[in-house]
Amino acid sequence: MDSRRSSPVGLVLAGIVAVAAVAVIGGRLAADEAAADRPLELAAPYEVYDPVSAGEPLPAGFRQLLGRDQILPVYEPVFTEASRVDWPDDMLVIGVAGAEEAKAYPVAHLNRREMVIDSLEGIPILVTW
Repeated sequence: MDSRRSSPVGLVLAGIVAVAAVAVIGGRLAADEAAADRPLELAAPYEVYDPVSAGEPLPAGFRQLLGRDQILPVYEPVFTEASRVDWPDDMLVIGVAGAEEAKAYPVAHLNRREMVIDSLEGIPILVTW
């Protein structure tokens, strides 16, 4: 199989992620168009609701291995052209595609960092595994 072609698993993952990204983040409504030129503002970590600190009960058997925010996301991912990548045919990726741009995030890398904060065609996205 040509290394530039996607495997069926990769295509399924790309479709699922693309639909999820559009459903959760992407679909701009008319009201959002006015805000499109404003920079993205993220809340400070201490301003985000924390159910544990708020006193909500933890599920039975819950055991937290790492503290909150112990795995830092990738904030500035670096990409290479698909024609220059030599990945095996069975490599799992999370793919996201827009009308003019497509990106692939290897699951092998996401196993270590778990989250990538990125944008696709100017729309902020969060890729997570």
